Amino acid sequence: FSYKHCSLPNWLKRPRNDTGNKVTVVLGAQWGDEGKGKVVDLLATESDLVCRCQGGNNAGHTVVVEGKEYDFHLLPSGIINPKSICVIGNGVVIHLPGLFEEAENNEKKGLKGWEKRLIVSDRAHLVFDFHQVVDGIQETQRQATEGKIIGTTKKGIGPTYASKASRIGLRVCDLLGDFKEFSTKFKNLVKQYQSMYSSLTVDTESQLKKLKEYGERLRPMVRDGVYYMYEALHGPPKRILVEGANAALLDIDFGTYPFVTSSNCTVGGACTGLGIPPLNIGEVYGVSKAYTTRVGIGAFPTEQLNATGELLQTRGHEVGVTTGRKRRCGWLDLVILKYAHMINVFISFLKCVKQITLIPHFPANMELLHKVEVEYETFPGWKSDTSAARKWNNLPQKAQNYIRFVENHIGVPIKWVGVGKSRECMIQMF
Repeated sequence: FSYKHCSLPNWLKRPRNDTGNKVTVVLGAQWGDEGKGKVVDLLATESDLVCRCQGGNNAGHTVVVEGKEYDFHLLPSGIINPKSICVIGNGVVIHLPGLFEEAENNEKKGLKGWEKRLIVSDRAHLVFDFHQVVDGIQETQRQATEGKIIGTTKKGIGPTYASKASRIGLRVCDLLGDFKEFSTKFKNLVKQYQSMYSSLTVDTESQLKKLKEYGERLRPMVRDGVYYMYEALHGPPKRILVEGANAALLDIDFGTYPFVTSSNCTVGGACTGLGIPPLNIGEVYGVSKAYTTRVGIGAFPTEQLNATGELLQTRGHEVGVTTGRKRRCGWLDLVILKYAHMINVFISFLKCVKQITLIPHFPANMELLHKVEVEYETFPGWKSDTSAARKWNNLPQKAQNYIRFVENHIGVPIKWVGVGKSRECMIQMF
């Protein structure tokens, strides 16, 4: 093959200073469950491409459209928009049975044509059933040896990223290549895990048969993710949206380690998980609740283990979409929001309730974080239903005061205020 005979499209001959289309990124600013799905759904109505860049089906996004509640775990929330193409990037780890089960469950609720609008990167790593079993075994071992667990979703996400980092993982391109070679690699991977976990049993032949079927079903959706995103960035003008899973305080590097997820769910994950150069990152939106929630264990300075926490849990319907576990609830922590802003530099979106934290920095050491005493700034509540509000002036003055205080303290303008689950329950500030 000779490069001198290669004819390049006109858009590849652009000047070097033309960076191409900008990408909008939506990220969680707390410990997840902030309502990212609804923000993505709002922005997806005007987006050509909606992309997932990291995580797996440990994520859980709920979107309510016309009274119907859709739950997404692997599929980008933008899949509801019939005009958007959705991309699962190389940084996502994919459990194929979970992907197709999720799609079928949402089809029953009215989702149509998803398989024609979904693109899957050939570089994405695969989550196997035995990864999920290992996830559970590891949690049991932590409980037995350390007396505590991380509180994973047991979806196999951590073990899959561990396989990836150990360079023994298998990717979509392996599954769709020579299946005989894939089978050999799969069996070797199983043996490696069985050498570490003696109780692990895997019916390899049955698994391989199912994987072959899933692979053929997936094949029409698979693309070279790097090339696909490059074309999207440097071709005709496109509105591209990246949907982060999990949240800043669950980031493997910047979160409350070790009680974190296994991927980078801050803005850098959008670059590495999709092959997007930093120059193409445009607006970054951080999504926050007006209070704070967390699923699983780990430090939570503003947690309310009392009637107030129970009230927040009940009124906020705080139950995990993926795990079904009740979320721990507490007051809004402005320190973690400022910390998340340091890493991501974003515009915040918040809902409305009533108390907040003022401490100077967010420590990395979890023992220290467990010992902090929170200094609260207290605001009067308004005790009135705000779900019908559609404009800023519709909110009670006390709610407006609270929102402005948060905005001024973090130093980030608030673009949207959510007042309910459904698509129309959003106040746009500017």
